[in-house]
Parts: sequence; structure tokens; C-alpha cells
Amino acid sequence: MAWRGGSGGGSGPVPAAIAIVAVALAAATVAELAVVLLAPASSGPEPDAAAAAGWFDPARAEAARDFQAGQRVLFLAGVGIELAALAALALGRPRRLRRLLVRLGARPVLGAAAAGAGISLLLALLALPTGLIAHGRAVDVGLATQGIGDWLADRGRGAAIAAVLAAAGAAILIALQRRLPRLWWAPATAVVVAYAIVGTWLAPVVLAPVFNDFEELPPGPARHALLDLAARAGVAVGDVYEVDASRRSTGVNAYVDGIGSSRRIVLYDNLLDRADAPALRAVVAHELGHVADHDLRRGLLFVAIVAPLGMLLVALAGTALASRGGARPGTPAALPAFALLITLVGFALSLAGNQLSRRVEAGADAFALELTGDPRGFIELQQRLAEANHSDPDPPGWLAAALRTHPPAVDRVGAALAYAEQHGIDPGEPAFPPAR
Repeated sequence: MAWRGGSGGGSGPVPAAIAIVAVALAAATVAELAVVLLAPASSGPEPDAAAAAGWFDPARAEAARDFQAGQRVLFLAGVGIELAALAALALGRPRRLRRLLVRLGARPVLGAAAAGAGISLLLALLALPTGLIAHGRAVDVGLATQGIGDWLADRGRGAAIAAVLAAAGAAILIALQRRLPRLWWAPATAVVVAYAIVGTWLAPVVLAPVFNDFEELPPGPARHALLDLAARAGVAVGDVYEVDASRRSTGVNAYVDGIGSSRRIVLYDNLLDRADAPALRAVVAHELGHVADHDLRRGLLFVAIVAPLGMLLVALAGTALASRGGARPGTPAALPAFALLITLVGFALSLAGNQLSRRVEAGADAFALELTGDPRGFIELQQRLAEANHSDPDPPGWLAAALRTHPPAVDRVGAALAYAEQHGIDPGEPAFPPAR
């Protein structure tokens, strides 16, 4: 494979490897520029992370660090198994699978849908061992509350939904490749952006009820206080809901979803059971900050910016890989190669997306502090989140930092301490001050 480059009459074909490397570097550069362009203008005061360490129990933090390190290894092992399986399917397809893919090629688009669903289900099956171990470890520390049967039922529902989406994506991919053999990646970019938009708006109200039950929070002080908080934030909210998260986990959280009059505040039942009023206001104020600062739009713009070069990289590298495996783009036999490249490119670009996410989350923290004016309640929230979710307040190492979508708890508490100092507010005293 070669890629025609240059504008002069004497320029020859650029080797595929050079084109792939050039597009990969360009995609990484554009992703980093997108982070700078889309990051909030201000993320609040500079965190005093050193002072924040004393607000967390060192023994509990060490136990959480060990737990999260093990979960991270299992996550990376699962990713490695998925990539190895896709590579094996792309380059070393067994004879029976090769014959099956050839037969599916008789009706390429329908065959691609069947192959896409099959690949998705295979990957879900291969992910079961590491997922089961991770679930068992979560049960052991008291984070997960599901039995094996319920956990497997959830995985089955998730796998079925993923298979349907994979079938649709594979059919669209092969149809575009057959219609536009050289430029299919351009309309595929539009499909990726459209999927991100539809998924962002519909998943909370269409897919979430498949896994959880939602009930309106009855009238009372908590509901009134949260709706009043939303009004002060300038965010129109239709109602407040409680979700039965405790059926799966002891973790605490909240979020705001929906559009316009359908927008709603959703609270984990664990949060309502465990958090005091100041912490509850802090978490809802944080989520309202995402709405007020149009953070969903930031995420969608990030996808729109990185998707073109990302899909071009998938097209170049996927075509080269499929050719090495004896498959042609536009046929079901090429799907494993493109699935592998979509997974690799998506994971690489998500690292830049995580950078943006951490800055956005810091901006929402600053919004919450300004809205509530209560750094002590915000600190209490971070303590409860770290304890209930068994998260490490100060995760070490570049790998942990790269994979995180939120700032570490010590930075978030440090920001609250800096806010308190700026505004002359007494945040209280740490329970575990560092030794002098």
C-alpha cells in the first residue's frame, strides 16, 4: 500500500509506514491542542495538595492504593487480551473462521453486521475472567454488593447492547468502504461525532433504566434545597431522582442529565443515606457546574476535533493490517483489523481526553465552591467519596495519572483549602496532620 503525497508532478508514492507515522503524530498534536483550546479558562485557586494529605487516613489510603493498583492491572490485562484477540483474528485467522468470513462476504453489509456482533460477543466472553476477578476483589473490600448471578446478568445485558451497536457500526463501516473506497474515513468521522452526540443525550434516559430503577425524590427539605441550589446556579432542572445504585455498589455519586425541561438531578441512594447536607450540596453543585459551563459541549467538540485524523489513521493503518492478513477493505474479513485499529486509536486519544476531563472536573469543583461558599462541606464530600469508592486520595505514578478522568482527592481538597484561605473561611482541622 502507498499513499500519494506532495503536489509536484515528480513526487512519488509515500510508503504506507511513513504516512501512518505522520498522521499518528498529527493526530496526537491536534488532540493536545484540543485540550488547550477546550479547557476551562479558570480551574479555581492553585491546590495546596501537601496540606490536603492530612485530611485522609493514611492506613485507609494505603489499603485503597493496593486495591486500585490491582484493579488497574486487571483492567490493563483485559485490554491486552482484547487487543491480542483482535490481532489474532486480523493476522492469523483460523481456517474455519476464514471460511465463515468468506461466506459472509457474499452479502457484505449484512455479513459485516453479523461479524461485528460476533466479534463483540467474543471480546465480551474473553473479558469475563479479568472482570470476574476484579468483581471478586471489589466484593472483598465491600465496594461491590452484587452476587455472581446478578453480576453475570448485567454483563449479559451489556454484551447484548454492545453487540447490537457493533453490528450497526460494522455494517456502516463496510457500506462506506464499498461506496467510497479511498475517502470512507471522512463520512465515518461524521458517524463517530453523531454517535457521540446521540449517546451523550440518550444513554442516561434510554440505557440507564435497563440496569437501574429511578424514583422521584419525594417533596421535602433535601429536594427543595437541591432545586433551590439549581436555581441559584442558573440551571433549569425539572426534577430530582434517586437511583438504586446500592444494588451493585456501596459507592456514592450524583449526576445531572437531560436537556432543557427534561433535565434532572440524579442521586445515588448510597449518597442520600450517607452524606450530610453540606456534602450533598457540594456534589450537586459540582454537577450543576458541568451544566452551567457547558461541559458536555466541550466533550463533543473534543470528539469532533480529534475524530477526522483519528479515522484517517484507522483507515491507513487498518488497510495495511488487513492486507497483511489477506483481507480487502469493504469485506467482513477486514473487520478485525479495523476493530483493532479503532480500539488502539480510541485508547490513545482517550489519554488526551482524560487530560481535558481532569481540567473540566477541576473547573466544576471551583464552580461548586463558589456556589456553596462551603469548603468544609466540599472537603467532607471528597473524604466520603474516597472512603466509599475505595479510591486512592493521592495515586502515584504516571500510569495512574494518565488513566484518571478526575483530579486526585488531595488536589480537590487542596483547592478547597486554598479557597478557604482566600475567603477567610475556617475549614476546620485535619484529622491526620503530618508529623513535624
